[in-house]
Amino acid sequence: MIVLFAIVLIFIPLFSGTSAASDMTTHGDTVWENFKFVKNIMIWLMLMLVAFLMIFIKKYEWGVALAVLLSAAGSFVVYLAIHDLRFGDVWDQDLLLGAVICSITIVIAIGCFLGTVKPWQYLLAGIMFAPVYVLIEWFIGSVTLFGELAQDPGGSILVHMCAAYFGLGAAIALREKRAFDEPMYTTTHSVSFVWLAAMLLWALWPAFVTAFLPVELVSWGMITCYMAGIGSVISAWAVCHLLQKRVNPLIYTYAMLAGPVAIGAPLLMAGPWAAILIGIVAGAASALCFIYLHPWLCARLGTLDVMGVHNLHGIGGWIGAVSSAVILLAVGAPNAAAANMTAAAVVFVVTLVLGMVAGFILRLTRGGIMCDHLFSDDAGFIKNEE
Repeated sequence: MIVLFAIVLIFIPLFSGTSAASDMTTHGDTVWENFKFVKNIMIWLMLMLVAFLMIFIKKYEWGVALAVLLSAAGSFVVYLAIHDLRFGDVWDQDLLLGAVICSITIVIAIGCFLGTVKPWQYLLAGIMFAPVYVLIEWFIGSVTLFGELAQDPGGSILVHMCAAYFGLGAAIALREKRAFDEPMYTTTHSVSFVWLAAMLLWALWPAFVTAFLPVELVSWGMITCYMAGIGSVISAWAVCHLLQKRVNPLIYTYAMLAGPVAIGAPLLMAGPWAAILIGIVAGAASALCFIYLHPWLCARLGTLDVMGVHNLHGIGGWIGAVSSAVILLAVGAPNAAAANMTAAAVVFVVTLVLGMVAGFILRLTRGGIMCDHLFSDDAGFIKNEE
């Protein structure tokens, strides 16, 4: 990696005949570029918050933070390399937005097998994921289905379904059955981190779903995102309270984000009241999946979805795809509806299969790992608690 990096630094500028700075562009609108600069930083902040959303196992907190950083770093660099060296894309805010969204997608995906591989393998997972993401990105943005492009401005399909099924595929290939024996003990302190991360992610979510929208549509995307989020905040609590009498914070803090996940595909076609309805359905469905589907599905697959990624991002992504298709059918656009559902089905199959390939590579390269090194910071970090 160091040698390849040196080659890029030394030889590519010589062959291009231009300085690195001259490759930057502002597209003539400095104010809008500065706004995208702020969005870039906000999405990076969201990526870091995903780490805290997964820090609840009291003996496995530093390892989660390291896994997030390594997987994000690997995917970020490879995404930029593909777009620069293969496609010749200009280095601008849009390219950096695409790269950080690719990184946040793999950070979500590793939640499926978090704690079951060695630390360096999260870097490998990020490197392997970036080409898969670029493939899905190209498919959704360029391939017409039934004469239409899939409509997914906020990433229900591209980000959330891709993350859920790539991660689930990797977990299936790893087949770490010892994960079922992990008690996952928590502390009030560790779960408080999850609360904080979920609430901040909820507040920042419009920056994510409107990342590539033109300026005149940003406000509408923000409206529908927050309305969907309000819907899932209410319905996730209602389901938890009605079915379990008390709220399980590790279900609620995840399911309350299902509305913003689901609104990604119908972001611009839904009105405010349709958006809150989508959020209500998504929040309720996510909570129900955590309570009922999760144990059943993991038992059938023979592997543990460690962070319940499928219950939030997989289910939320499907609700986004289906709700967008319903709206398109209602406005008389059956081909566009079929395009969205077909795109979701293709992403499901492709990412699940390629995730299994990546998981098989992780399994081959992992070697032996002791039981007490699973879900533990003890092996990989210097501690001085005494």
